[in-house]
Amino acid sequence: MKNIAVIGAGTMGNGIAHTFAQKGFQVNLIDVSETALEKGIATITKNLDRMVAKETITASDKEQTLSNISTFTSISSGINQVNLVVEAATENVDLKLNIFKQLDEACAKDCILATNTSSISITQIGGVTSRPDKVIGMHFMNPVPIMQLVEIIRGYNTSNEVTNVIMELSKTLGKTPVEVNDYPGFVANRILMPMINESIETLYNGVAGVSEIDTVMKLGMAHPMGPLQLADFIGLDVCLSILNVMYDGFKNPKYAPCPLLVNMVNAGKLGVKSGEGFYDYSESKKAEKISKQFLK
Repeated sequence: MKNIAVIGAGTMGNGIAHTFAQKGFQVNLIDVSETALEKGIATITKNLDRMVAKETITASDKEQTLSNISTFTSISSGINQVNLVVEAATENVDLKLNIFKQLDEACAKDCILATNTSSISITQIGGVTSRPDKVIGMHFMNPVPIMQLVEIIRGYNTSNEVTNVIMELSKTLGKTPVEVNDYPGFVANRILMPMINESIETLYNGVAGVSEIDTVMKLGMAHPMGPLQLADFIGLDVCLSILNVMYDGFKNPKYAPCPLLVNMVNAGKLGVKSGEGFYDYSESKKAEKISKQFLK
C-alpha cells in the first residue's frame, strides 16, 4: 500500500497528506478548489521548513516529501491506482455521503475507503457504498504531523482484515492507533466536546472570564492549551457540529450545545479560521505566535 489519495486540502487534509508523504507514500491530494490546494501545499511547505529549522528533518527530506504529493481538482482524476482513500472534507454528513458514493463508483473494488470524520457514523457512511466492509474511520488529531494518536473506528460492517491493515498502516506512519467502536463522537470527542461545552457554559453563566477559565485548566489540570483556546483552534463551527451529532445520536441533554456557542457560530465568530472566537486573531502574527507556542 504505497499510493494514497486524500480528499480535502484543508487543515486536516494537508496534515494527513504531509504525514503520508513524509513516510514515503505517493499522495494524491484532491480538492475542488485550486486555491485550497495551493494553500494546502503552502502550509505543508511552511511546516516542513519549521521541521528543517528544528533539525528534525533535512532539506533533502523536505524536497522528497513535497515531490511525493500531486494535486488534483477532481476525484475521478485523482484516485487512479490508489490503494487507500482518506476523506478529510468538512464535517457535514450530506457532503461526506455524497463523496463516498462517488468514491465507491470510481475506486478499484479492493480500495479501502477511510474517513477522518470526528463524529459521524462510519456505519452510515459505509451504507451508501457497495463495500461497507472496506469503509473505516481514521480520525487523526490536529496538528496531524505532530500528534501521535489515530482513532481507528470500526463500522458495524467493517471487516477484521481491513481493520488490521489500517492499524498496521497507522503504525508505519509513526502513530499510535487505538481501535474504537462506532458511536457518536467515538472516544476523543465524546469526552473532549462536553468539556469544551461546559467551559463555554461556565463563561456563559458568568462564573469566570475566558483567560481565567483557560488558566485554571492549564495550570490546574496540566492541559497544554485551555479548552476555549482549543475550541478556537478546532473551529467553533466544528465543535458545534460534533455536539449536534452527539445530541442527535444519544438524545441526551448533556450534549446540547451551549447557546453562546450557537450564537458565536451564527455570528461567524469561528475561532482562528475567521480571525475571532473566544480570542482575537485579527493580527495574523498574533495567531501564528500562539500556534507556534502550542507546537513547541
